[in-house]
Amino acid sequence: MAPPWRRSNGCLVSQSNAPTIAVLLPCYNEEAAIAQTIVGFKAALPDAAIYVYDNNSSDRTVEVARAAGAIVRTERIQGKGAVVRRMFADVDADVYVMADGDATYDAASAPALVDRLLNEQLDMVVGSRVHEAVEAYRRGHQFGNAMLTGMLARLFGRSFSDILSGYRVFSRRFVKSFPVLSVGFEIETEISVHALELKMPVAEVSTPYFARPEGSASKLSTYRDGWRILGTIVTLYRIERPLWFFGALGGLLALLGVILAVPLAITYAHTGLVPRVPTAILVTGLMIIATLAFFAGLILDTVVRGRREVRRLAYLAHAAPYRLS
Repeated sequence: MAPPWRRSNGCLVSQSNAPTIAVLLPCYNEEAAIAQTIVGFKAALPDAAIYVYDNNSSDRTVEVARAAGAIVRTERIQGKGAVVRRMFADVDADVYVMADGDATYDAASAPALVDRLLNEQLDMVVGSRVHEAVEAYRRGHQFGNAMLTGMLARLFGRSFSDILSGYRVFSRRFVKSFPVLSVGFEIETEISVHALELKMPVAEVSTPYFARPEGSASKLSTYRDGWRILGTIVTLYRIERPLWFFGALGGLLALLGVILAVPLAITYAHTGLVPRVPTAILVTGLMIIATLAFFAGLILDTVVRGRREVRRLAYLAHAAPYRLS
């Protein structure tokens, strides 16, 4: 079977007259909604291949998805991040449309997202959710999304208006250069940080967000998944900004050391004695640890810069998305 791409002027392009599109739908117990989701994307993107990746569903998700005409595959490692890792590794296409299999995202918006990606040669377009019903987007989720989005903007300098949206369109070079490390629902945060760190051309398009169909239940836990996402942001900040992270830690320790040292210095200036030896030892230890933290951050910052260059080169090894004439 001939490969779906060929080399043209050093670029990897589709053999056909139009970019190949793959719709990726990670699923876990979505029997009630998956058929509606598949039908919607078939109508919106009639030439796209639709892949449903089942994640150990205990209901009839696989049978319903297959009957609806999707290509069904399975990922045994539990968690959305594990499913995305498998999808990105296995599926070859020029453009990837990723959504959830719960019929909450507007399939009719997919052509607009794909057109934006191709026309502007972007690497990711995020479907920013606009909900029309309270039951579609719970207030706890809205507050958590706003808080985490604001935190990401403060830590990384820029952000998206909806970092937790699962409705995204990717270029091939994004998908094939993204080392997925997350396991669960924090995958969207990791995707966002990857795009921000490599300064990829990205955009957002507002899309409707609907309530789940009757009989479909959400797998999200507001507090548990919120804490996991918060932990992911902090971890990614430690990994991607080690100088700032460890520098701030060292600065706090040094400040504490100075505060404890001031009374000792005053006493020593008046009496020539250091009566509180344990405090003096503590101050010395704090200053040593603060110095070590700063230099650890400095060394790790050099390592991260090298890793970022390698990721950038892997990203540049793939052709930019564009529409063939």
